[in-house]
Amino acid sequence: MSRVVSLNLKDDLFTDIFEVRNGLQYFKVYGAGEWIAGKEYMDVKSPIDLSIIAKVPKLSWSEVDAIVQRVYSAGRWSIRDVPGWKRLEILEKVADLMEKHRDSLVEVLVINSGKTRAQAIGEINASIDRLRRADLDARKVYGDYLPGDWDPTTIETEAIVKREPYGVVLAVIPFNYPLFDTVSKFAYSIVAGNAVIIKPSSADPLPVILFARLAIEAGVPRDSFAVITIPGGGADRLLSDSRIHVISFTGSSETGKKILASAGIKQFVMELGGGDPAIVLDDADLEFAAQAIAAGIYSYAGQRCDAVKLVIAEESIYTKLKELLIVQLSKVIVGDPRDEKTVVGPLIDETAADTAMDAISEAVKLGGRILYGGRRLGRTYIEPTLIEFLDGANMKRLRLYRDEVFAPVSLITTFKQLDEAIELANGRRYGLDASIFGYNIEKIRKLIRLLEFGAIYINDMPRHGVGYYPFGGRKESGIGREGIGYSIEYVTAYKSIIYNYRGKGVWRYTL
Repeated sequence: MSRVVSLNLKDDLFTDIFEVRNGLQYFKVYGAGEWIAGKEYMDVKSPIDLSIIAKVPKLSWSEVDAIVQRVYSAGRWSIRDVPGWKRLEILEKVADLMEKHRDSLVEVLVINSGKTRAQAIGEINASIDRLRRADLDARKVYGDYLPGDWDPTTIETEAIVKREPYGVVLAVIPFNYPLFDTVSKFAYSIVAGNAVIIKPSSADPLPVILFARLAIEAGVPRDSFAVITIPGGGADRLLSDSRIHVISFTGSSETGKKILASAGIKQFVMELGGGDPAIVLDDADLEFAAQAIAAGIYSYAGQRCDAVKLVIAEESIYTKLKELLIVQLSKVIVGDPRDEKTVVGPLIDETAADTAMDAISEAVKLGGRILYGGRRLGRTYIEPTLIEFLDGANMKRLRLYRDEVFAPVSLITTFKQLDEAIELANGRRYGLDASIFGYNIEKIRKLIRLLEFGAIYINDMPRHGVGYYPFGGRKESGIGREGIGYSIEYVTAYKSIIYNYRGKGVWRYTL
């Protein structure tokens, strides 16, 4: 990259949460009542050129323990004592502040996360929309009334079944949507009356830290919220802490398994690995399908759990679809995300690019043919890549099929019978989303019935957006559902209250 990469935050609201030393910004983190400077620090790099752009505290366990204790002993009650309408007002104010301080949020998403300006703006808009739709979450906090006269053993009793907050939610944030995933987990947890501790990704913690400043400015109870910056590998003690009641995690299936092994008995909502198949039928609008599938491959450099990783096309239209996909991918400009012409920016780090190139090489070695792309354009930059692999049985050996490779790379193959497409799609260990392009309602209905996925998109690329439609996986793609009005079910507990009026003459049943 020709231009020097540096972080330029001049917004007055944020000047008190970092200090500049030798031209580098040393950030504080918010610890349930106070902004904490580091005794030790971790480097924060830009994926644009891997230069160090800031430092954040590397908290010790004693610091983390003190923060968790403040949240547990006081913060979980502080937020619960804020009435529901007031909690919604706070979230609305956070949304207003995000609008006001949009430029700073764009800056950290571009420089720290490697997003293009358009992608950064899209993430901010989705975050604002998610906060403003928290009123739809609130409707799921309501409970039920159960009359007792429907069973002989409960005559002259009645009950209410209420939902109440678990207490403390630990939200573990991925690198790919650091702002939106923080906002989403924060919104549904706070609406329900939970305190929230955020553990951001070590790769791009800065959007989360800026969000914390906005949340406190908006009036979130000061002891009900915290951001903890610790390396992912050192989080086991926090995950297993009995003061944590719910873990909301978005990330890889491998990390999800480790969390489940470490955390003990808790409530979980986990959106894990994906990488989605797109099935193209012979009556599909191929021009449209190619545009949508290509975008599904390269959007945010393929670093999306709902990215398209496998294209399965009916035999009669396979050649034409290949040609159209190549045309679409060839239009994509890869480069510095600060350049307005760039469509695909960098992968998050050099290791991610190494992994992608290794997977591409393996596919070619085992019989795949690169139809487009396949080149590494820099330490963290990879061309959108389409690899033809016609041997369906042998395809299952490929890392690109077995695993979720976070890069703009997809396999493409063909099928004669619909059952072949179903077997290939279901054969992966993930079950997040699938796409179907076409109009034959009998084929589509069969696919809907037999595909083992949490969401199926008809004539569209998978896109979770603000979560208006719930999303979440089957198999190794997760536990529970993310989405407006759905995630709240996993951060609230049922409590049944039974009233006994036997012999009090409240009811006079004829038995």
